[in-house]
Amino acid sequence: MAQESPKNSAAEIPVTSNGQLEDSHEHSFNRDLKCSLPVGLGLSETKITSHGFDGAKEGVVEAGQFPNKGSSASPTSSLISPSSAAASRLAEQGCDLIIPAGGRAQQKSGPVVLADEVKNPAMEKLELVRKWSLNTYKCTRQIISEKLGRGSRTVDLELEAQIDILRDNKKKYENILRLAQTLSTQLFQMVHTQRQLGDAFADLSLKSLELHEEFGYNADTQKLLAKNGETLLGAINFFIASVNTLVNKTIEDTLLTVKQYESARIEYDAYRTDLEELNLGPRDANTLPKIEQSQQLFQVHKEKYDKMRNDVSIKLKFLEENKVKVLHNQLVLFHNAIAAYFAGNQKQLEQTLKQFHIKLKTPGADAPSWLEEQ
Repeated sequence: MAQESPKNSAAEIPVTSNGQLEDSHEHSFNRDLKCSLPVGLGLSETKITSHGFDGAKEGVVEAGQFPNKGSSASPTSSLISPSSAAASRLAEQGCDLIIPAGGRAQQKSGPVVLADEVKNPAMEKLELVRKWSLNTYKCTRQIISEKLGRGSRTVDLELEAQIDILRDNKKKYENILRLAQTLSTQLFQMVHTQRQLGDAFADLSLKSLELHEEFGYNADTQKLLAKNGETLLGAINFFIASVNTLVNKTIEDTLLTVKQYESARIEYDAYRTDLEELNLGPRDANTLPKIEQSQQLFQVHKEKYDKMRNDVSIKLKFLEENKVKVLHNQLVLFHNAIAAYFAGNQKQLEQTLKQFHIKLKTPGADAPSWLEEQ
């Protein structure tokens, strides 16, 4: 008696009493059977076995590979990579395929899907390094050719003249700043000496009765000079702070933009020279893509160069206006304070500091009180 096997609804077909297939199901059965077979097998490579069931006249079709004579191939060895002809044959028969990136075909329902390649971050970094190296090489070659007098450079005469004046003025302002700092240091030493001398005269005035008035006059004079010196020192330090801000912050920020402009100019000239060399050469199928790519890169760096040139022009204009305003006020302060100090006009000296809203720090004002220390 034949051994019973579980029913497979995908492979079951009804049969007639004489063992022949029903005509209405013959075509659909053949199509479903072909689609259910592994790719690379034909109907000639299948075997059909019939299992009897109690009270049912059915046949079960099983798909498998008959082993060749003299070989020990197993049925599972038929699952091989599909050929293009087999894939086309299945597609014509109405079967859907999903083709993964590895190239193996699997029978599934649904549309054909091609897997996308995964982006490699290492390759992206390598591409960035390659572009940076190429740009650095072109710029270095342009700088060397300019220094040797072989390469041409783009020059904006008006802008270059303004930049040269700015750099020259920066050197002169730095010299004024150093001299003002030297004067402030020397004045501080003199004020400190005058204060000590006034204290010494005051001490002798108390201990020498016969010279009490003489020591007292000198003590008052030195203390007054020290006080006026501190006022002048405050004005000079305010002058130094304002000029230092102008030179080392405002002008330096503008010069930083100038450096960026000069770097953009070198890149622009480098790619311009590269484009000119390609245009002088032959035009064929190999050089035309290179010329087109060079033209695009040249246009990008030209826009960057124009933008940086416009930024430098605007910053130079605002810097000139700010410089005139700041230096005008500071020079008036310096002049009035020096003139009032050496003229001995204490009221005028104090009025000058009030005019420019300068507050002097009294000695020991920053020190905490004994209560705060506790």
